[in-house]
Amino acid sequence: MTPETHEPAVTGGAPRTARALARATITREILAAARARLATEGAAGLSLRAVARDVGMVSSAVYRYFPSRDALLTALIVECYDELGAAVEQAEAGARRDEDDVAARWLAACRALRAWSVAHPAEFALLYGTPVPGYAAPRDTVGPATRVVRVLVAVVLDAHVRGARPVGAPAGPAAEADGAVGTGEGDLVAAAREFVVERGLWRGRAADVPTEPVVRTIMAWTTLFGTVSFELFGHLVGSVTDTARWFDLVAGRLGADLGIVAGGDVAGGGDGTDATSPAGGR
Repeated sequence: MTPETHEPAVTGGAPRTARALARATITREILAAARARLATEGAAGLSLRAVARDVGMVSSAVYRYFPSRDALLTALIVECYDELGAAVEQAEAGARRDEDDVAARWLAACRALRAWSVAHPAEFALLYGTPVPGYAAPRDTVGPATRVVRVLVAVVLDAHVRGARPVGAPAGPAAEADGAVGTGEGDLVAAAREFVVERGLWRGRAADVPTEPVVRTIMAWTTLFGTVSFELFGHLVGSVTDTARWFDLVAGRLGADLGIVAGGDVAGGGDGTDATSPAGGR
């Protein structure tokens, strides 16, 4: 279903043909025009005919690259998830000069996801806004969509190995021992625990993946993107005076919940250069 948007530079060791290069160039132009349309019309208003006009092609020619509007949407979604994922991965890797400094890695990743989203509000709305009527994302989007959370999980589990522990679960009938599979949180996040093992983020069985860090990471993941969503869609107006500092505060508090940022304290204004105070097994 997804068009050929990521052709390799070489095929069988030989350079790509002029025809393949031309196709890749036109594909990029179509995607760029479609992204520009997102900013003015939104994903629901995206039209192959309009995009074709923008790139100076007849609509029938565009169909040779993207056989349907849904195919174009899928290519856009994959491209945007990959851009966001790459930004977060690069930021976390840049903060990994000291492997033990999980607080710096956590905050770098969090800030990167906000920075990309603020710089690309239309693309953020495509990924995390109102679903496009009649469109169902195919499996092709799943891998790119999980790149950010894979980084967050990796940082949290690295911190866990180093002795950091999240805030304890509240006592109650649903509470259970860390890592145990029963009728509470362990079963609730069983698919996430399987994901952690399948992606090589934990060595061992899914049943051995500690429950509470997974639970807290999912809570953090949804809260981080929810905070960005509130900012971009104007829901913080009148409540928060500095959205960058607010996001840093949220990220720090979430890090404290996870046991990887001491007290949730983050100094400075969210430019990625501030000192943080790591916690956990150090």
